[in-house]
Amino acid sequence: MKQNNSRRKAVKQLLVAGAGIALAPTAGFAAIEPAPETSAEKLTMKGNIRHSVCRWTYGQLSLDELCKQAKAIGISAIDLVGPKEWDTLKKYDLYSSMCNGAEINLTDGFCHTEYHDQLVKNYTDMIPQVAKAGYTNLICFSGNRKGLDDETGLKNSVAGLKRVIALAEKHKVVLHMELLNSRVDHKDYMCDRSAWGIELVKRLGSANFSLLFDIYHMQIDEGDIIRSIQNNYQYFGHYHTGGNPGRNEIDERQELNYPAIMKAIVATGFKGYVAQEFIPKDDDKIASLRKAVQLCDV
Repeated sequence: MKQNNSRRKAVKQLLVAGAGIALAPTAGFAAIEPAPETSAEKLTMKGNIRHSVCRWTYGQLSLDELCKQAKAIGISAIDLVGPKEWDTLKKYDLYSSMCNGAEINLTDGFCHTEYHDQLVKNYTDMIPQVAKAGYTNLICFSGNRKGLDDETGLKNSVAGLKRVIALAEKHKVVLHMELLNSRVDHKDYMCDRSAWGIELVKRLGSANFSLLFDIYHMQIDEGDIIRSIQNNYQYFGHYHTGGNPGRNEIDERQELNYPAIMKAIVATGFKGYVAQEFIPKDDDKIASLRKAVQLCDV
């Protein structure tokens, strides 16, 4: 699967699913047989990390099947699920740790004023839904630069987000802008460095706006992951994983030391969620997920 297209395509599919239309199979996945039951014992968690898994990385499983597998492992939440599927999560007593569905896409975001009216409409509609469902986190994106310099992108993003941040504060919903790499997967994405995102958080000055620190993406564009977390944790409200290079399993076949990274996150006093967002390539994809949770449960 080409990494620069995989998530964009999957997000489009999930947005369609959020409108009540069935998902098409995600390209690049081997067929996964439904496995409603598992013989593996539920993991005994240490309680320092709140574990989640991103919906789109298991696109060949129905949400019901993914929920069953997540519960069997001991995962307590699913990331990137929209309103039409929240009832399924509730059926399995799983939390929607990062809601989606208000964004236009990954490329047309808050850094361009021509998208503000549509984004404001989308988020004005979605924020109360998130709160009513009992959830807190809602994702958003800067979008691509398309020729903008950093300062103009910051000013535009502040202007657009200020139109919805008061509503988020009223409903106790936190908007999280995701940090994505622009070197490999998301060419031209503006919020591709933690420094740019942190400056945006500072300018907005609201406890209801934070950054989604994607460890995989930031390893590609800036590295120095643990130091970045130690120095800037107050700006990071949510974390995603992924093995680099390849965005596959987070084990010894890639360069990131996830147990050490998780220990650094725990040391900051973080109480939010860490969501697995790697694309499993091994035949037993649920075993890969289980192993990832074990690695991160420090």
